[in-house]
Amino acid sequence: MADDDQPKGELTMRVPAMPADANANGDIFGGWVMAQMDLAAGIRGAERAHGRVATVAVNALTFRKPVKIGDTLCVYSVIDKVGRTSISLSIEAWAQRHLTRERIKVTEASFVMVAIDEEGRPMPVPPEAPVA
Repeated sequence: MADDDQPKGELTMRVPAMPADANANGDIFGGWVMAQMDLAAGIRGAERAHGRVATVAVNALTFRKPVKIGDTLCVYSVIDKVGRTSISLSIEAWAQRHLTRERIKVTEASFVMVAIDEEGRPMPVPPEAPVA
């Protein structure tokens, strides 16, 4: 994820950063940003698995810039690899600065999701459906 001028992947979710999510300096907590990235990985993973998924690993997480109150956090996802039961994703979080069109990469991570059945046990990821 070296190129920082444009997001990579599919826009998976957008959410505003609110005062309740910030510390006394007005910076949004890193845990909140990570939680939004985990939600996006879950959305994209569940779409690919055609069912439930669970986070099994965050192999890398880099905070590059702070997110501020009022920014819109835009989370992008790319499926890097599909294993028998797992899905590896690259997740990027970009902040659209409050009341401007400026957009900067603030966080990047590598997530691993596992497809699970109704009892929470790992199950095979189905083959990709052909595009009509």
